[in-house]
Amino acid sequence: MNRAWQWEYPRYDPKDERLVESLCTLGNGRFATRGAAPETTADAVHYPATYLAGCYDRLEATVAGHAVSNEDLVRLPDWTALRYRCLPDDAPPGDWLTPDHPTLRHHRVSLDLRTGTLTRRMLFHDTGGRRLGVTHTRLVHMGDPHLAAQRTVFRAYGWSGRMEVVAVLDGDVVNEGVERYRSLAGGHLAGHRAGVEAAGTAWLSCRTSGSGIRIGIAVRLSVRPLTPVAGACTATGTTQTALLPLRRGQDAVVVKTATLFSSLDRPPTEPLRRAIEDAEHAPGFPALHTSHRAAWLRMWSQGELHAAGETGRILRLHAFHVLQTLSPHTAELDAGVPARGLHGEAYRGHVFWDELFVLPYLSLHFPETARALLMYRHRRLPAAREAARRTGADGAMFPWQSGSSGAEETQRLHLNPRSGRWLPDHSHLQHHVGSAIAWNTWQYGLATGDTGFMHGPGAELVLYVAQFWARAAAWDEDLARYRIRGVMGPDEYHDAYPGAAAPGIDDNAYTNVTAAWVLARALDLYAQLPPARRTELLARLGLRPDGLHVWEDVSRRMYVPFHQDVISQFHGYGDLAELDWDAYRARYHDIRRLDRILEAEGDTPNRYQASKQADTLMLGHLFRPTELAGLFERLGYPFDDALWARTVAYYLRRTCHGSTLSSLVHGRVLARQQGPEAWRYCQEALLGDITDVQGGTTGEGIHLGAMAGTLDLVERGIVGLDPADDGLHIDPVPLSEIPGSRFSLSCLGHRDIRISFRPGRLGIRVPPSLLGPVPLVLPGGRRTKVAPGQERWFKLRAS
Repeated sequence: MNRAWQWEYPRYDPKDERLVESLCTLGNGRFATRGAAPETTADAVHYPATYLAGCYDRLEATVAGHAVSNEDLVRLPDWTALRYRCLPDDAPPGDWLTPDHPTLRHHRVSLDLRTGTLTRRMLFHDTGGRRLGVTHTRLVHMGDPHLAAQRTVFRAYGWSGRMEVVAVLDGDVVNEGVERYRSLAGGHLAGHRAGVEAAGTAWLSCRTSGSGIRIGIAVRLSVRPLTPVAGACTATGTTQTALLPLRRGQDAVVVKTATLFSSLDRPPTEPLRRAIEDAEHAPGFPALHTSHRAAWLRMWSQGELHAAGETGRILRLHAFHVLQTLSPHTAELDAGVPARGLHGEAYRGHVFWDELFVLPYLSLHFPETARALLMYRHRRLPAAREAARRTGADGAMFPWQSGSSGAEETQRLHLNPRSGRWLPDHSHLQHHVGSAIAWNTWQYGLATGDTGFMHGPGAELVLYVAQFWARAAAWDEDLARYRIRGVMGPDEYHDAYPGAAAPGIDDNAYTNVTAAWVLARALDLYAQLPPARRTELLARLGLRPDGLHVWEDVSRRMYVPFHQDVISQFHGYGDLAELDWDAYRARYHDIRRLDRILEAEGDTPNRYQASKQADTLMLGHLFRPTELAGLFERLGYPFDDALWARTVAYYLRRTCHGSTLSSLVHGRVLARQQGPEAWRYCQEALLGDITDVQGGTTGEGIHLGAMAGTLDLVERGIVGLDPADDGLHIDPVPLSEIPGSRFSLSCLGHRDIRISFRPGRLGIRVPPSLLGPVPLVLPGGRRTKVAPGQERWFKLRAS
């Protein structure tokens, strides 16, 4: 067994089971199934669930006396469920067996990353000396995005008799995977119809309650030895029961082959009919496993990032979950980047700004998928324009949380589990999500050279966001600067000034600087457009050509606050009180969710210089030091390495990392400075979900942005890849703990470029199939090219 490709849990521990289920989720970019044991149903320990990308539904509930409308990623019927018990010849029937049964003696879960299969092995040993071995092998097919399968093998040791096996297709499911959402309505499925065909295929159809999405699921049951199967229907599902003979040393096998279709599919189809047809004609499990493995090998040829040791194994796990959530199949859907993957119900399956950390990796490996995810945003431009119009602004104001329609899905109340109180939530003021969309669009264009997209949908995304910022920025005569008021930055601990009657803070540095950047890039992009396209876009924006002078002015005269010779997180941040960090760490040990601690004490983080996550330092994540200096120079502010080093040190002492993205950003920023603490933060980002550093959140869904961000940390952060119009720039920032890496990428239309990085050396191999050479810009501005069929190595010195 190659441990580098295996992720294993050698024993069963109920308190860790939800984490195991999340990290052992299998998916294909269209739908995903959590790695729950098929013997289990939803309870405090287990949460079997399947989710379909883009399948949302809206329900209303009353919470704390308020009417609350919530749109959720819908939990779909469970196709994996399987119950069984032993019927020995010489004893009464045994109990229904589960991992929680007291006769469990051995339990091992193995996730094979290379082939995308999950294996769960169990051994039960009862007081009569009878032993039963059970092995489940599951896949969600990466080649056919409608298929999944589960094979269960039973073997009796020291006894003979029969197994009663009940295969269940369970539609009696509700969204209840996140405890703090239990007050919200969760019954999203209605209109159940179920049946069992004579050929042994069970089926279930239903629809989502509000959005009316039709779901069709079929499960073909195969058993060996051949045994009669009795089918029955309930109001919300089916059961298929078989009595399998067991003989010593002989296997009994049960295979469930599942198909899933919905009315979201393109081209449109009748979901139930297609599900039944495909289930009845699907290949057997060995053939499915072979084709599934081949599809994964193709994925890895494009998406693998190889590094040595345990770090490399973790990076491979992260890539695995990114590709299960956002595969080439996603490009066929109208779906965005769910912040918690298709792995659970945290954040209700919504799309945040996490694509800021995901799309750089996809643009370099799966550009068609990255393009499709940007098109998800483009199709929601009308909703973003309407949102801006309702606030009296122009352009596009994208929502902080997006779902099916592009309307703002951010909750207006949130629960503090520590105090039990429901509190106002002002996260919808995080308008910087628009800058993230524009940045991703620009980076995609640099990585791919896709002028068709950049002159079409890409130009519209960037220019409409720029128009919003130009209107949102108000002139201040006293400062002789433009200001953006009443927002929230990435640090969600500050949503108002102490004692203020209205929410929002002014001149968040990250928001203002990125808004100025968007305006500058919008002007650059406009200048590159053909004349007819310029005229068309100006008309759609409602601008005259001289109106762009305002954009130029705002991009150069945006206000950035400073205090104590550092960049202020926002105007007035330096006037806030200092927190007694030592006292709080001594009292609570883990203060990542300092906001909940303070609120439970009757206090608020709005009073303190204490940040949830990287905010100002996010500028160092998006922009290299030379770029950042250029931005501040354009704005007319002095900026040098010393200023940035002081700023980094200042916020490093005042951030409690309540987000998994925070350690990722701090690690990357410190690595660029060759800071001694860089690896500590990078390592925390690598281990965040695996060790569940946030105390139970991984079981509610993985953190997709943090996982993809670690891949980007290596490729763009350490190796220093930076695609540009004139070629692939490489400016390494060595990190001794990750001394080398290799991967393939797609850049500027060139496919399957192989990169190998070692300290001080870089190797590039260009496949002979390319039509032209790949241009490179090495440290110090040295330019060269690598011709098709060539492999060249270069000596590098970090700049």
